[in-house]
Amino acid sequence: MANADPALPDRSAAQLLVDLQSADPSGFSGTVVQSADLGLPGIAGLLGNATGGSGNLTSLIAGSNTARLWYAGEEKMRFSLLGTNSETDVIRNGSDVWIWESKENTGTHLKVPAGMTGKEAAPEASASALTPQQAADAALAAIDGTTKVETTGAAEVAGRDAYELVISPRDTESLVGQVRLAIDAKEHIPLRVDVYAKNTTKPAIRVAFEQITFTVPDDQQFAFNPPPGAKVTEQSVPEDAVKGGGEEAHKAAEEAHKAAREASADKGDFKVVGEGWTSVAVAKGPNLDELTKLTDEAGKQGAEGADASKLAEGVLGTLQPVSGAWGSGKLLSGSLFTVLLTDDGRILAGAVTPEALYKAAAAK
Repeated sequence: MANADPALPDRSAAQLLVDLQSADPSGFSGTVVQSADLGLPGIAGLLGNATGGSGNLTSLIAGSNTARLWYAGEEKMRFSLLGTNSETDVIRNGSDVWIWESKENTGTHLKVPAGMTGKEAAPEASASALTPQQAADAALAAIDGTTKVETTGAAEVAGRDAYELVISPRDTESLVGQVRLAIDAKEHIPLRVDVYAKNTTKPAIRVAFEQITFTVPDDQQFAFNPPPGAKVTEQSVPEDAVKGGGEEAHKAAEEAHKAAREASADKGDFKVVGEGWTSVAVAKGPNLDELTKLTDEAGKQGAEGADASKLAEGVLGTLQPVSGAWGSGKLLSGSLFTVLLTDDGRILAGAVTPEALYKAAAAK
C-alpha cells in the first residue's frame, strides 16, 4: 500500500494498475522531455562528432529530446518533436493523418477510416513518438510472474500530485533494476517513467512531462496546411483495413507481423530466445569479416561514404572481443542492453547480461 502524502489517499499497486487502464482524460497538452544515459560514452562521442552534436541518434544514447503533445481524443492528437533547427510533426485530425518534416519541407498525408488509431495508420511515425504513456505501456506489457510490483508513495511531476508505481524484474539476468511510473492522482495517466539499470541511483532513461494542462486543446492545434513549396506524398489505407475498421485492421496487422516473424524464424533469419525481461533477439547478419569489407567499400563511395565508413570503423573499434564455447565475436555493453556480433554472422541483443547472450548464442 502506498504511504501517500496527507493530501492523497493511499492506493495499492493493484488499484494503481486499474487506474492506468481506466484513464480517459477528455484532453490535455504539455511538453515532454525524454533523456537517456545508456552508459556508452564512446558510441555517443562518435555519433556526436558525426552529427555535430545535435543528432537524434546521439540524444537517444546520451542526451535529451523535447516534444510538444496535444490530445483531444483518439482521433484528434498531435505530437511535435523539436530539433535544434527542425521539427517533426505527427497530426491526427479525424480522417486525416499528417506526418511532417520541416527541415526537408516534406510530408505524408493519409486518409484513414473512423476508429483507426494514429498508430495503426502510421506505425513508423508512432515509433518515434516516445511519450510517458508509450513508455508505461511497454513496462506494463513486460509484467509477468517474474516481476515484482509495488508502490512507494507520492511524487510531484510538472506541478501535479502523483502516485509512484515500481516494477522490478526478479530475474538476475535482466539488466533492468526497476521501472518507476509516476501516475497522475486525478487523471490517472503516467506523467513520468524512469528506467533504472541495476545497482544505480540515476535513471538510464526518463520520459516525463515537464509541463501539462488538462484542458481540451483548441481545434486549431490539429489543423495543418502544408507551407508553400512543400512536397507532400499522398498515401491510402489498404482496402481491407477500411472495410474492417480500426480494430479489424489492428488484428490483421498483428497477424501479418506474426506471420512475418514466423517466416523469418523458419528461414533462420530471426528468432526470440526466452521470454519477458530476459528475452533475447537473435538475427542473421553479415559476419565480422564481411562487415569490415562492407565498411571498406563504403569508404570508397565519395565523401558521404567515407564519413559513414569512418563512423562504422569507430563503432566497431569500441566493441570488446569475446569468445567462449559458443564461438567468438564482439560485444557492446551498455547499462540497459547488450549486443553480441558473432564471427559466424549472428546478432544477439537484449536487456540482459553478456552471459545471457552467450547462453543464447550456444543454443544454435
